[in-house]
Amino acid sequence: MALLTPQGVKNVFQFQKPEGREHLRRLLNWDEFDELRDSRRSILLDTFYESIIFAVCKGFPWAEVAKVVKFTEELLKETKGCSITEAVAILGNKLRDYQGHFNTTHLLALCDYFHNTFLHHYKLYQYVLGQDQEVNLTITHLDVCAPPQPLPLAEGMDRDLWKHEQQVTELSMAEVQKRTSVVLLKETLQLEQEHLLQKKFSEVPMQQDRVLRREELENLINEAIHVQIECLRKLLQFEIQITFDILDLRFQKKILNLHAPVPFPLSITGQPSPDESLKLNKANKGKKAKAKKK
Repeated sequence: MALLTPQGVKNVFQFQKPEGREHLRRLLNWDEFDELRDSRRSILLDTFYESIIFAVCKGFPWAEVAKVVKFTEELLKETKGCSITEAVAILGNKLRDYQGHFNTTHLLALCDYFHNTFLHHYKLYQYVLGQDQEVNLTITHLDVCAPPQPLPLAEGMDRDLWKHEQQVTELSMAEVQKRTSVVLLKETLQLEQEHLLQKKFSEVPMQQDRVLRREELENLINEAIHVQIECLRKLLQFEIQITFDILDLRFQKKILNLHAPVPFPLSITGQPSPDESLKLNKANKGKKAKAKKK
């Protein structure tokens, strides 16, 4: 481990945790690593960072805070693969070795800290830090769509009133679509009529200097009239159906408007609104003025 300086651990403490951990990683001369895939190094970095936080909160001088990190690293290395009994003995020996670096109060605080953290979860530390782990990790990147920015409260409305307006709008849009379908059908029938008439005319043999006989001309006119009548029949039939549909939509809209929710807030029954009160006051003043003149 790189030798941590008092100023270095002070900077780590002054940062927020994410920035403090990253600064500590750079002070330890560690390469960047994936927090998810390299859980061992992530937990080890957390252990060193938490030891700094503990020492500062317990009032250790900055120089001793750096030594606490060194103490933590040595303890983790020396207890690797040891039993819990051996780990307790190693912790006691290390505390005696560091008697010249910490006062009695800080030694007791250090002993309590490692007893309540490291030894309390000793098997977990040994499992994570003492042996290689097979990582089977699947990462899926998903796009998260943030909700739209809400409108100001002043532009809001009651939910029932909003639903009512939505239903009225849907009925109005349905009526527009019905009218549009009539226009489209007219254009379609017009094209169909032109195509059929063109087809009928092309079936008549046309020769130069040849005059159509009366029967041929009558048949041609009858067929043309038949084509036009058929197109008009389809259009009239469709328009009648659309007219009934539009009347039904308007009837639904009328029923909705009759049962429309009352806008919020309501004035209390029997009590005039502020505008009405103002009008009443003006009227009373006018009556009093006329009475004085009389």
